[in-house]
Amino acid sequence: MEALAVFGGNPRVSTSSLQSASATSKRSWSGSLSYTHNLTLRTRHLSAFHGSSSLFSCSPTLSHAKRRARKIRPNIFLPHLIASMEDVEETYIMVKPDGVQRGLVGEIISRFEKKGFKLTGLKLFQCPKELAEEHYKDLQAKPFFPKLIQYITSGPVVCMAWEGVGVVASARKLIGATNPLQAEPGTIRGDLAVQTGRNVVHGSDSPENGKREVALWFKEGDLCHWTPVQQPWLRE
Repeated sequence: MEALAVFGGNPRVSTSSLQSASATSKRSWSGSLSYTHNLTLRTRHLSAFHGSSSLFSCSPTLSHAKRRARKIRPNIFLPHLIASMEDVEETYIMVKPDGVQRGLVGEIISRFEKKGFKLTGLKLFQCPKELAEEHYKDLQAKPFFPKLIQYITSGPVVCMAWEGVGVVASARKLIGATNPLQAEPGTIRGDLAVQTGRNVVHGSDSPENGKREVALWFKEGDLCHWTPVQQPWLRE
């Protein structure tokens, strides 16, 4: 009966019909396995497949729903999680001798403070020739290198270490192009400088150089690590 139900057979077949077929089989197949016993074995074999098996499932709607469920991937945007994954960088900012002589130190510091970056190191410093040459070593082959070293060592500079997410790229935008005539209005060089040789301020050009230059101009213990009270209003 179960076998017939599985394969969509006629459920009205009576037990007497099966018994009659069994008797006929016994007469026709003397000395061999009876039809009734054979049918019982097949029925037991088919009963191993549960009704919920997909092999005999007649519910395409459920199967389609399951396929759709597997394909659905929720788009979850968590800004605070992404922000926490961003790296906090450090950059070296230096007010050059012309900026110090012109009294622009406060103006330059103010721009970085207003942006929301954290000042971790600050000092007025007379740069020795050896340190200037090490700082600008990538420019040693340039014809203006001796003049550049003379300029940086001509008077005191203000050394600063700033910290924040994306501080290197943001500082470069705040400073402006190397040539003040090409710097956008609103940038430090665009507003305050005129010539490349007197462009007021220096800023690290990469996170790697930021770390190198901060370590070059500040000794261990010179930096102050602290938490601004406005930090929750700057970052999620």
